Amino acid sequence: MALPVSTQARYWGIAAAVFLVLMWFLGDVILPFVLGGAIAYLLDPIADRFERMGCSRAVSVMLITLVAVMIFVILALLVIPTLVNQTITLFETVPRVFSELQMFLTNQFPSLVDDDSTLRQSLTALGQTIQERGAQIVESILTSAASLINVVVLLVIVPVVAVYLLYDWDRMVAEIDALLPRDHAPVIRRLAREIDRTMASFIRGMGTVCLVLGTYYAVALMAVGLQFGLVVGAIAGLITFIPYVGALVGGVLAIGLALFQFWGDWVSIGLVVGIFVLGQVIEGNILTPKLVGNSVGLHPVWLIFALSVFGALFGFVGMLVAVPVAAALGVLARFGLQHYKDSSLYRGQAEDDFR
Repeated sequence: MALPVSTQARYWGIAAAVFLVLMWFLGDVILPFVLGGAIAYLLDPIADRFERMGCSRAVSVMLITLVAVMIFVILALLVIPTLVNQTITLFETVPRVFSELQMFLTNQFPSLVDDDSTLRQSLTALGQTIQERGAQIVESILTSAASLINVVVLLVIVPVVAVYLLYDWDRMVAEIDALLPRDHAPVIRRLAREIDRTMASFIRGMGTVCLVLGTYYAVALMAVGLQFGLVVGAIAGLITFIPYVGALVGGVLAIGLALFQFWGDWVSIGLVVGIFVLGQVIEGNILTPKLVGNSVGLHPVWLIFALSVFGALFGFVGMLVAVPVAAALGVLARFGLQHYKDSSLYRGQAEDDFR
């Protein structure tokens, strides 16, 4: 005999509450495992493709691991040191940038930036704050023992967790499927496929878009001679998954730095502007339609809301799980809406009598 709907809802509500409580209390502890699971989820299609080509699961995982190690070594030797140095230098250069901004405003709008003006005082205070706080934060992250331990733990645990989960991914999915309530297994499988399709389209597709755009911006900005081009490109690519924010932040940062560095050299400034315009054209017309698609089902406002709420409640771990949870809630909402439209509550008694 099937359980009443109210009893089932109570059980699922308890499960959701336990999940949220665990995230609240164990956020930092489960971070390596969440990252490892995300990496395994992203790489599972590649492992499946190797298996279809005739490789065993163990060989597939080994090949993926070797390629990942090679990429990490290259990044650690060539990219990461330069990125860290540019980030520290950028924070140290901010006061000079604001000083040049004051000089420009003094020449163009002398009445706005006299010694007693609010604008001049605000610019001075902001530049000093960014220099003091920014450099202090970066240096403390790089030098504190606790941070180094956390980084080492992430570098050790995350790959191990990812390899084990990737190796056992299909078996774990089969085990979870065997635990589904039999009465609702077909519906749950259908919803799970829709959630997976949404997550795969967005996470895998948008992850590729972020990587491509970040590489493009970094290489192109460094090619035109922009200082801190690698940092700007990395920032713009990293936050591209947040709709409109990546292009806005990266564009403002790059164009602002270009104005101070190349003031008077309008060709170089135009090249920086053109790099971001071309990047947005490529993203909107080629990358996003091809890699993400138009039927993901994650509205930009809903995605930003989920990232904001989960980030505020659960920190970095919350931001990691925000997209999967948003995708799942979106699918469940569409499922519930369809059932509502098929019910008498929506159609009304008159239509039922007519039919």
